[in-house]
Amino acid sequence: MAAGVPALGTLLKKATIVDHYEVLSAANAELQRSKGDVNAQHTKAVALLQLDRYDEAVHFFEGAGNVLKKTAQLEHAYALYKSGNLEQAQDIAHNIKENRGALHLNAQTHYRLEEFSYAAKIYQSLIEDHQTAVENEENDLRINGSATDAQLEWKRQGDLAQKKKATREDLEAFETAYNAACACIARGEFSQAEFLLKRANDLCSLSDLSDELKSDELLPINVQRLYVLNALGKKEEAERLASDITLTEIKELSTRQIAQINKLTASNKPFNPYLSHRIVQSTLSLPKSDRLFGFQKSLTLQNELALDLLSSKFTGARTSTAEFLSGHPSPTTRPEVNIHSVVNAAAHAQNQLGKLGLTSILPLLEKRPNDVGLILTIIHLYILTNNHGSAITVLETFFKHLDLSATAADQDVRFAPGLVAVMVSLYSIQGRKSHIRTELAKAASYWRHKSKHSPDLFRAAGLALLASTSSDDQAAAGEIFDTLRRQDPKDKLSAAGYVAAYATTDLTKVKSTLEHLPPITRLTAGIDIDALEAAGVPNVPSAAAQNTSKKRAADESTKPAKKRIRKSKLPKDFDPNKAPDPERWLPLRDRSSYRPKGKKGKQKAQALTQGGVSEKGAESLNISNSDGVSKPASTVVSAASKPSKKKKPKK
Repeated sequence: MAAGVPALGTLLKKATIVDHYEVLSAANAELQRSKGDVNAQHTKAVALLQLDRYDEAVHFFEGAGNVLKKTAQLEHAYALYKSGNLEQAQDIAHNIKENRGALHLNAQTHYRLEEFSYAAKIYQSLIEDHQTAVENEENDLRINGSATDAQLEWKRQGDLAQKKKATREDLEAFETAYNAACACIARGEFSQAEFLLKRANDLCSLSDLSDELKSDELLPINVQRLYVLNALGKKEEAERLASDITLTEIKELSTRQIAQINKLTASNKPFNPYLSHRIVQSTLSLPKSDRLFGFQKSLTLQNELALDLLSSKFTGARTSTAEFLSGHPSPTTRPEVNIHSVVNAAAHAQNQLGKLGLTSILPLLEKRPNDVGLILTIIHLYILTNNHGSAITVLETFFKHLDLSATAADQDVRFAPGLVAVMVSLYSIQGRKSHIRTELAKAASYWRHKSKHSPDLFRAAGLALLASTSSDDQAAAGEIFDTLRRQDPKDKLSAAGYVAAYATTDLTKVKSTLEHLPPITRLTAGIDIDALEAAGVPNVPSAAAQNTSKKRAADESTKPAKKRIRKSKLPKDFDPNKAPDPERWLPLRDRSSYRPKGKKGKQKAQALTQGGVSEKGAESLNISNSDGVSKPASTVVSAASKPSKKKKPKK
C-alpha cells in the first residue's frame, strides 16, 4: 500500500492548508521504510497538530525519542499545551531561546495556569519589540492582551491591567469588544458590558468568517450576554435569548456548562431546586484541555452547594464539606476552602438565621477556631441580629490568635485586605476611629515589606492616618503615599496625600510634587461661596449616635392625631374645705376604719398578722397576758379559733 503513496518531499513542495491528511499518509509511509527518519517524524507531528489531534501528537512525541523532542521543541510544547499538560509545556517553552513563537506559547501557558501578571509582561514585551515582529501579529497581541486584562480584573488584580476602559480600537474587532465586556463584568459595570457584547455580536455577524465559525463564535458571546441581562434584571429579554441558545451546538464543554447554569437562572418558571439540582449534577466532566478558570470554578461550586442546601440535603452537604475541609489546613483565604466552610455551617444550622442559627454554629467555632469561612458566617449572623459588639469580639479574638503565630502564611491571613476591611467596617459602625487607624496602620506596615500588596488598603490606611493629629501618624501616612506615588506616578490621590502629609513639616520635600497637582482655583471654580454661607453648617450625627434599630421608621407625612385631654371629674360629695382621707389610695381591707362583717370575717381578721407581731417575734418579745404570765402570740390566736374536726370518710 505504501508504494502508491507519493514521496514525502514531493508532497511538501506542493502542500496547502487543506491536504494535511495526505501529508500524514506520506509521513507514515516514509516512517515504515525508515523508522528513525527525523524529517518524517517532524512532518507527521506537524500534520497531527494541523489536524487538531493533540493527544495523538503527544503520544507520538513520547514514542519517537529525545532526538525529535530537541528538533521540534516548539511543536512538542504546543502539543502538550493543547492537550492540557500545561506545566510540561511551560517548562519546554521557557527553555527555548530567541524564538518569538516560543514567547507566545509561554505567555499562553502562563495564561491558562492563571499566572496572568506574567502573561501580561510577556505580551507587553512582544508589543514593544518591533524589530522581530511578525506580519499580522499586532491584532493577535491586542486580542490576547485584552483577554489578560479581563482575567486580571477577575483575579482582583486590576491595578496590573494595561487598560481600565474600552478604547476605540477595542470596538473594531469582535474579539477585543468581547474581552472588554468581560473586564466590565468583572468590575460590575453591567450596562457597559451589555453595550460591548451587542457590539461584539454585530461585528461577528458582519465578519468574513464561514457560517460554521460564526456560529461557534456567537454562542459564547450570547452566553455571556445572557448572564449580563440576568444581572441587569431584564428577565423577559434574557428568557428570549435563552430560548435561542441550543446547548448541544456548543462544542466547548466548559462553555456549555456555563450556558446551562445561565439558562436555569433566566427562566421565569417557578424555581424547582430539586430539578435544578438534578440538571446541574448531570453535567459531563471536563477534560484537562478545557478546564474552567478559577473564578468560574468558584462560582460553579457555589451554585452546586447552594442547590444542595435548597434541596434540604443537609446531611450530605455536612459530610462532603467536612471531608473537603479535613484535607485543607486553616487559616486560609482560598475561596474554594472558605465556601465549603460557609456551606458546612449552613448545613449544621439547616438554613436557619438569627439566634437559632448561631446556637447551631457557635459550637463549631470551638472545634475550628481558625476557620475563616466559619468566622465570617458567625459575624454575618451577629450583624443580622444587630449584635455588632459580639461580631467585633469574634474577629478580634481570631486576630489575637493569629498575632501569636510566627508562620508567614498565618500572618498573610491576619492582614488579608478583606478581613481588615470587615474589621474596619465593624469599627466604623460603632464610631471607633482610633481603632480604625490602628488596624489600617498595622496592615499597611505589614504589607509594605511584601512584594504583593493592595493599593486600596494603602490608600485607606494613608487617609485614616492623615486624619490624626499625631506627628507619627502623619509621617506614616507620608511613607505610605510615597510608596504608592513611586509605583504609579500618575495617581493624583497618592500625590495629594504625599503633599498633605509633609506640607506642615517639610514643605521643601514635596514642593516638586505640589507643582503637578491641579491648582486650587480650578478645584474651586464651580463653588458658590455665598450659597454655602447661606446654607450654614449641617450637624451630621456620628455613626455611633445613629439609631440602629431594625424597626421601620414612621412615615413623617402622616402625623399622629393629638390626644384630647379630658377634664378630671370630682366625686359628688366632694368638699373642698374638708381634708381628703390620706388612706383613700389603700384597699378597703388595709384601711384603719375597715370592720369585717360576720363571724367568719372577724375570725379571719384576727388571724391576719399584717401590722401585728408574728409568732417568732412574739416569743422573742415575751408577750404576756392579763394574768402576768407570758404566752406566745400563737396561744392568743389559738384561743380565739378552734381547730375544725376532720370528717370521717364514708364507708
